[in-house]
Amino acid sequence: MSEKVLRRLFLKQSALLGGVLLFPTSVQRRALAHPQDKDAASDSRLPINETLKTLASLRTTHGNFKNQPIPDAHIEQILQSSLRAANASNLQSYSIIIVKDPDKMKNVCGYAGSCMLLYCVDFTRLKASAESLGLPYYPNGIEGFVTASTGSALAVQSAVVAARSLGIDSLTTNGIHRGNMQRVWDILELPETHCFPLIALVLGYATEEPSYQMGRLDGPGVVHYEKYQKLTDEQVAAITAKYDDKNQHLGLNNDWDKNGHKHYQDWLHKEWMRGGKPLEKESQMFKLLKRSRFVDLQTI
Repeated sequence: MSEKVLRRLFLKQSALLGGVLLFPTSVQRRALAHPQDKDAASDSRLPINETLKTLASLRTTHGNFKNQPIPDAHIEQILQSSLRAANASNLQSYSIIIVKDPDKMKNVCGYAGSCMLLYCVDFTRLKASAESLGLPYYPNGIEGFVTASTGSALAVQSAVVAARSLGIDSLTTNGIHRGNMQRVWDILELPETHCFPLIALVLGYATEEPSYQMGRLDGPGVVHYEKYQKLTDEQVAAITAKYDDKNQHLGLNNDWDKNGHKHYQDWLHKEWMRGGKPLEKESQMFKLLKRSRFVDLQTI
C-alpha cells in the first residue's frame, strides 16, 4: 500500500485536534498499546510512534494510588506541558492549584493520590491586569465561561498525556461538584467572583496494573463526516449491543445483568443515572455560577 493511501486512511479514521489523535479504532488501540502484536499492527495499517503509543495507553485509576511522591521535576514538566494546550486568544483563562496534602485532596474532590491539580475557570488575573491600567474588564458571562472551560479541559488532557508519558497515572474527576461545593472555595480560599473550580486531576502511581483498558465507542454516533449524521434504528441497536458485550469494556459495571437488567444501558439509566428529571429549582451549581458572575444575571 502506498504512502499516499496510508495517509488518506489515517486521516479518514482519525480526528485531529491541535495535533492530537482522537478516536482510534479498537484495532488501532490494540496495535498502539501492544506494538509487539504483529497481527494487530499489520491490521491497523497506520503509523505508530511513541506519542501515539502514549495516547493509546491512557487509562483512569480510581483512587488506587501508591503512597509514593511524584518528583518535583516531573510535576513541573506536567505543568509546562499542560500550559502548552490551545486556548482562546492566548488568554489562558484558568488557574491551576497544586495540592499535595492527601487529606486536603480527599476533602476537595473525594480522592487522594500523590498530587492533585485543580483547574479553575478564572478571569481574576485578567480583570486585575485591566484594572491596573485603568481599563474595564467583563468576562462576558456564560460565553466566556464556556470558552474558558474548553481551554481548561484541553490543559487537563495535555497534563494527563504528559503524566502518562512519565509513567504516572491519573484520575480526572468532577468530585469537586458533589456535596457542599462551597467547601472547595473555603478549603482553597478561591475568589467568590470570576473563578469557578472545573476539573480535579489526581496524579499518582497505580497500586497495580489494571486487568483491562476501558473501551471507547468509535463509530456512528461519535464520529460524523461532513455533517451530523442522525443514528438509524439499526445503529442504535448496534451501540446497545456493544455496551452489552463485556469484552468491549465500555461499561462501568460488569455485573449489570445480575439485577435482572436485559441491557447494560437499562442498568445505566435506571440505577446509575436514575432516569433524571427536570430541575424544579435552581441547583447549587447554578447558584454558584451566578455568584461567580458567569451567568448573565440580566437574563434570569
